[in-house]
Amino acid sequence: MKALVKTALVGIALAGFATTASAGTLACLITKNNTNPFFVKMKEGAGAMAKTAGLDFQAYAGIKDGDAAPQLTAIENCVAAGAKGILITASNDDVIPALKAARAKGVLVIALDTAIGDKDAQDMTFATDNFEAGTLIGSWAKAMMGDKAKEAKIAMIDINKDNISVDVARDTGFLKGFGVDVPNGKVLASEKDPRVVGHESGQASPEGGQKAMETLLAKNPDINVVYTINEPTAEGAFAALKAAGKEKQALIVSVDGGCPGVKSVVSGVIGATSQQYPLLMASKGIEAIAAFAKDGTKPKATDGLNFFNTGVNLITDKPANGVKSIDSKEGTAKCWG
Repeated sequence: MKALVKTALVGIALAGFATTASAGTLACLITKNNTNPFFVKMKEGAGAMAKTAGLDFQAYAGIKDGDAAPQLTAIENCVAAGAKGILITASNDDVIPALKAARAKGVLVIALDTAIGDKDAQDMTFATDNFEAGTLIGSWAKAMMGDKAKEAKIAMIDINKDNISVDVARDTGFLKGFGVDVPNGKVLASEKDPRVVGHESGQASPEGGQKAMETLLAKNPDINVVYTINEPTAEGAFAALKAAGKEKQALIVSVDGGCPGVKSVVSGVIGATSQQYPLLMASKGIEAIAAFAKDGTKPKATDGLNFFNTGVNLITDKPANGVKSIDSKEGTAKCWG
């Protein structure tokens, strides 16, 4: 065991390691990094449930998003240690061969938050219904605009142009919720509706969100609805609007539900955000590993979906008729980060 831990420390950033007084059934968690509050909350949920379930637990993290090498080392270490299950937020599809090899050796593999590119690389995905998350903020924005929705000027700030599944699901969900026809729900920007000013890449960051908003304002200074892939992006978009003296002309909507994002709802920076639950994703994943270790039972998808849905709530202090939501007080009680 000492040799294993030493290898992990050399190969990747070790996010955490804890052992219960169990019979030795091991569950692993591998996240993209150990600094993002979303992944910190996953570790918290997985560790607590592993202790309750009587499982040994190892938590690993990569160094930066998009770097698969540390995650590959973590997968190898978990398999070598005899892990019964692996939970992973994959940095990219470079991990697919290693995960397929792990499954071939009898390891249950569960993707958290986003499905892995090859369905044969995972047994199940535990995640937010990102399309629903997008639909909720789109429906809310449309309801808040009222009759003006027919002449809306919409800015879309995505992660990038790579058609990442979470990007596409949130983006197209928002547009459909707002009443924009989306001809191809598998790619970004297939819509022809003139209300959409354009799509820009914000790289899911405040800096990227600000630059993308500046570009979109240059195309049309009258933008009055802003969709953002996540709350850091929304923060940057607001900064750009404020710098242009236009912070009061646009509704900003987003997805994540982290504590900073909920605070932005309270302050009025974000009108509404869809809250997801990383702790629940991880804790339910550990429960699935415990069940698999006990009798070979594998998790099943939620009815009508191809993944296990861990839920989503719209957070806003300005409820709209016909759109189910909870207020920022309840959102704060449920938030992370």
